[in-house]
Amino acid sequence: MRHFGHIAPATRCDLFFREPCDFDAGSPAPVLAAALGATLYSPATRPRLADDVIKQACRGVVSMVLCLEDSIDDSEVPGAEENLVRQFADLADRGGELPLLFIRVREPHQITDLARRLGASVRLLSGFVLPKFTQERGVPFMEALTKAESAAGQRLFAMPVLESPELLHLETRQESLRKIADTVDTYRDRVLALRLGVTDFCSAYGLRRPPDMTAYDVRIVGDVIADVVNVLGRADGTGFTITGPVWEYFRLQERMFKPQLRRSPFLEGRAEELRTALIEHDLDGLLREIELDRANGLLGKTCIHPSHVAPVHALSVVSHEEFSDAQDILRPERDGGGVLRSSYTNKMNEVRPHRAWAERTLRRAQVFGVAKADVGFVELLAASLAE
Repeated sequence: MRHFGHIAPATRCDLFFREPCDFDAGSPAPVLAAALGATLYSPATRPRLADDVIKQACRGVVSMVLCLEDSIDDSEVPGAEENLVRQFADLADRGGELPLLFIRVREPHQITDLARRLGASVRLLSGFVLPKFTQERGVPFMEALTKAESAAGQRLFAMPVLESPELLHLETRQESLRKIADTVDTYRDRVLALRLGVTDFCSAYGLRRPPDMTAYDVRIVGDVIADVVNVLGRADGTGFTITGPVWEYFRLQERMFKPQLRRSPFLEGRAEELRTALIEHDLDGLLREIELDRANGLLGKTCIHPSHVAPVHALSVVSHEEFSDAQDILRPERDGGGVLRSSYTNKMNEVRPHRAWAERTLRRAQVFGVAKADVGFVELLAASLAE
C-alpha cells in the first residue's frame, strides 16, 4: 500500500516531486510508525465491518482500529468479539490490499483469546491498541501480547493509549510518566506508537472543547501533551512516535462538496472555494489542530470519521521547501556543523540544532511524499476528495 495510492498515477505525477513509498504490514517498524497517518476507528459491532474496511482502503485509509472498548456498550462485547472473528475470516477469503488493522481491547486476556480465535486470519492483524495504559495495567497487556505473538507465529505491535487520570493529575504525572517510560522501553520492539486519549483527559474535569478550539487551547490538556512529548517523544533515540488526539466534530453533509471537485482541483480560483467548504463544515479547527500536532512533535492522528482522513494526509505531505531544507542540513559535507542560508533564501538552517528535525522530515517524506514546489495543501486535499 502507499499513501495517495487511491489517486490516479497521472494526478500523482502532477502533485508530487517525490511520490510516497510502498509499504506493508511487514515493513520495518519505523516506516510503519511514520506511515500510520489518520488512523480510523470503527466499532467492532458493525455488521458489515469487512465491507467498511475495504471501502475505506479504497479511499486512502492505511490504518484502522476496530474497537471493543469505549465505542461500544459493555453488554455488546461478546457479540463484538464474535463479529470480529467472522469479519476477519471474510476479509481473509476476499484477499486484496487492506489497511494495517489493529484491535482495541479492554483487558489483557482478550489479546491471547482473540489471537487464538482468529485462526489463520490473524495474519491480517498488525496488533492491538491498549487503553488507559499505565505501568500497572501496561505490563499485563504487554505480557499477553508477547504470548499472542508467539502463538500466532508473527509480529504483533502494541499501541498504548495514554489517557489515565494519573497522567493528567499534576501530583501523579511525573511518576506516572516515568513508570510508563520504563514499561514501553522494556518492550520497545513491540511498541509501534503511543496514542493520546484527550477525550478522557477532558472528561476528568468535565470539559469538552468546542469546534473552534484545538486540544492545545485547553490548557490542562496542552500541558499534558507537552509533558508526554517531553518524556516519551525525544529525538535522541529514546523516544517513540506519538500520535495526535482525536477530533470529535463532523457533519453528515461533509461530502456534499465532493461532486464540485470532480471538475478539476487545479482550476484557477478553486482554492478559495475549497477553503470555504472546509470552514462551512467545521474542518478549519481540525486543520489548525493538525498543524499544531506536528509543531508539538506529534505525527498522525486518531480519527473517528472518514472525512477527517484526507485533511490529515494532505497536511502530512512534506513541502518542497521543507524537503530542500532537510536535504541541505543532512548533506555529508555539513557534518562539521555550521549555518547556511536556505535554498529558498528565506531562513537560516543551523546544521546541528536542526539535524533531528531534518531526519524526521525525511522520514515523513519517505511515507507521505514530497509535493512539487507549486503544489500545496489545497491541491493535495482536492485531488484526494475528487477520487
